[in-house]
Order: sequence, then structure tokens, then C-alpha cells
Amino acid sequence: MNRYAPVLRALGMIIMLFALTLLPPLILSYMVDDGAQAAYDEVFALTLLCGLYLWYRYRNVRREMNVRDGFLMVVLVWTVLPAFAALPFMLQLGISHTDAYFEAMSGLTTTGATVLSGLDTLPLSINLWRHQLVWVGGMGLIVLAIAILPLLGIGGRQMFKAETPGPMKDAKLTPRIASTAKGLWGVYVGVSVLCIVAYRLTGMSWFDAVCHGFSTMGLGGFSTHDASYGYFNSPAIEAVAIVFMLIAGMNFGTLFLAVSRRSARPYLHDPEARWFIGVCVFSVLLIAIFLRVQGVYPDMGLALRHAAFNVVSIATTTGYASVDFALWPMFAPLWMLFLCSFATSAGSTGGGIKMARALLLYKQVHREIVRAMHPNAVYSVRMGGQVAPQGILFAVLAFGFMYMVSIVSLTLLMVFTGLDVVTAFTAIVASVNNTGPGLGEVGPSTTFAVLEDFQTWVCIFAMLLGRLEIFTLLVVLTPAFWRR
Repeated sequence: MNRYAPVLRALGMIIMLFALTLLPPLILSYMVDDGAQAAYDEVFALTLLCGLYLWYRYRNVRREMNVRDGFLMVVLVWTVLPAFAALPFMLQLGISHTDAYFEAMSGLTTTGATVLSGLDTLPLSINLWRHQLVWVGGMGLIVLAIAILPLLGIGGRQMFKAETPGPMKDAKLTPRIASTAKGLWGVYVGVSVLCIVAYRLTGMSWFDAVCHGFSTMGLGGFSTHDASYGYFNSPAIEAVAIVFMLIAGMNFGTLFLAVSRRSARPYLHDPEARWFIGVCVFSVLLIAIFLRVQGVYPDMGLALRHAAFNVVSIATTTGYASVDFALWPMFAPLWMLFLCSFATSAGSTGGGIKMARALLLYKQVHREIVRAMHPNAVYSVRMGGQVAPQGILFAVLAFGFMYMVSIVSLTLLMVFTGLDVVTAFTAIVASVNNTGPGLGEVGPSTTFAVLEDFQTWVCIFAMLLGRLEIFTLLVVLTPAFWRR
């Protein structure tokens, strides 16, 4: 066990940090007397003591974590913390461990799928806890931890490289990794505050504004109402959501640079940003015209309003709904689910394969077509004005292959358990891409509570696989990882 002592020591400290996130809902519960005080008291004490035990048991370990430790650390954090996060749901709502773990995993992975109904009447502290999980999971608890753990003698570079998606693995924004984490979180908190204030000014209550601000910036899609944004029926609120979902769907590293330099120029040099905005605008217009032609809405203004909100929501893997888009002609929701597979930028809080990988895959295909016609031509794949190394191209191709294999395999497994194809496929796509609602029995007007326990665990695995971008989880699951 000493082999994993640095990992367990760091895990203990992260669990103790996570215990502190229970304080806001605990305080709120006492303030409004919603009946959940005892549950939070017990969970806070248990979480803090478990973390304290792990830290105390391995407190004298001084070895720095290596690459293998980093991968194990990330997987442990994203599997252990949901177990603690699930406890308030079990103790206060009386739901099963499977459903509670699903809800917690959905929050921390910013998926936004839910097994709960009657959201309007839930204790306020439970609703706050759900949305806070999304917000904390959005930027990543590990990025938060590496801003603090170096002060306690634990380096975080390996954790950061294993957790952070896409190009940010190799592009430090500041010389010190802790400064990078602090900078990202500073921007994240600042934009979240702006989002909350904007929601309040457009008509939400302060509680709804805070909760929806958390889930908007985390691109998690949880809501305090069963009808989601249909409850508000407000174009102004939907417009605020669209703006901040688009911001959260782009690279926070680019936003960090734009804020620090007080210039929008970093976005002009970000190849993902213009493609992300372009794809979203094109898709909104396409779906709006399609809905109007199909007679779903009587005028173009209404079609454009609902298309804009719901297309951006699903494309950014948020998962809000202003209407039941599962009732639209099938092309529209399928196109939206297609978008959630790739639209968001690397370094955002969104899911999917990310726009950077999608662009590299497209350019690689284009290069092969050119080489087929001109075998002697020299054609390099470029990204952001730089030639993409062959190693990155091979890694992206491998990721794309495993992404498709994962979706097909898990869909077949769900169909094997008795689900219809539409429900099975869209549940897996929504889980792997951390999007939230699917179609069929898990559409935007229903919940994942219709799934059996085994099917729920398949979706939990899919959410974790998507959040850790497949390879981080698969590396830990290989026998070679555990050999000395």
C-alpha cells in the first residue's frame, strides 16, 4: 500500500476540501429550516473524518507523484467524491444508492441528467447541493486542488495533465501550475457572478439565479424546476442563458488570456472559437427554418427563439430545455445530439470529443484525400497556424476510434438489457458527451429514473468515461497499469 501512499495522502486532503463544499447547503438548511440539517451534519462529519484519516495515515509520505499516480489520482477523485456527494440524497430523499450515486456523478461530471422529479418542491438545500456539484465539477475539483495542495507539500502537475482536456495539457498559461489553476478559477468565479447577476436582473429570484448560474457555467443543465427553462417562459432569461452557455462552451484558457490582456485578440487567434460560434449560428438558423417549414411554430420569430435556446443548450452539452424538443420532427433533436458530440472547445466545461479534435480529424481526412489524388504531394495538417505533430494526429485518431467504439458498445449493452434503440443510443450519447437529456424514455420531459439499476450503472460508467476523456479511465483499467 506504500506504493500508493502519495495518492492516498492527496486523496485524503481533497476529500477534506470537498467536505467544505457541504457548508453552503448546510448553512442554508439551518437558515430556512428545510428539514435536511441532520443529513448534512452527518455527511459533513463523515466526509471530513474520512479525509482526515487518509491524510493522517500517510502524512509522513514525501514522495512526489509520478505520471501513473496522476492517472490513478484523477480516477479515484471522480469515483470516490460522488459516493460522498450522494449521501445527502440518500439520507434526505430516501432514494437508492444507485440513483443517489447517479445524481451525484451527473452533477460532478456536469452531465445534468437526473433521476429526480418534483424538483420545485425539493428542500432548498438539496437543490443548491445539486447545482453546486455542477459548478465545482465544471472547472474540475482537481484544478482547484492543485492551486492549494502545493502549499501543503504536494505537487499537482501530473494531476493537472491527466485531468485537463485537449491542448491545455501542453500549454501552460502562467509559469507555475498553481498560478494557472488560480487564474482559471478566478475567471470562472468572476464570470459565474456576472451570470448570476444577469439572471437576477432578468427576473429570476436570487435562489434560482444562483442555482442556474452554477449549472450554466458548469454546462450541467440541472434546474430547480421540472419544466426547466419552460417554467420561466422568458425570452430575456433565455437570452442570458445563451450568452453564458456560449462563453462556457469556449476555452477558459482563451478567456483567461483575454481578461488578463484586456483584449479580445486571443479569441481571434483561437481556431476553435470561430468554428464553435459558426457551427452554433448555422445550426440555430438551420433548425429554426426547419421548424418553421415543418409548421411546428406559426412564425419565424418563435421558431428562432426556441431553436436558439435549445440548440445552444444541447450543442454546449448543457441540457436545458425551454420546450420538449423530443416532440420536434426527428431531424432536429438528432442534429442537436450530433452537435453535442464535438461542438464545445477544449478547455471548456463542456463534453464531447471537443472542436479541436474534430478539426484535426477533418483535416487528416482531407490530407488523405489529397494524398490519394497526388501521392507525391507534401501536405501538412495545421492547427492555429502551426503544423500538428504526427504524434498528436495519431492520438486524435485513436481517441476518435475509441469514442465510437465506446458509444456503439455501450449502446448494444443497453439494448441487450431490453431498452429500445432510440432510448439506448441517446442515453449513451447524452452520458458520454455529458449532455443530460436524450430521446425516447429519457427525453427532456422525463428523467433517467425509468432505467433499471444495471442500465443506470452503465450510464454512470459512460458519464465517467466521457468526463475523463476515455483514455484516462482506460489506462487505469488496463492490467499493465497495476504491474510494478
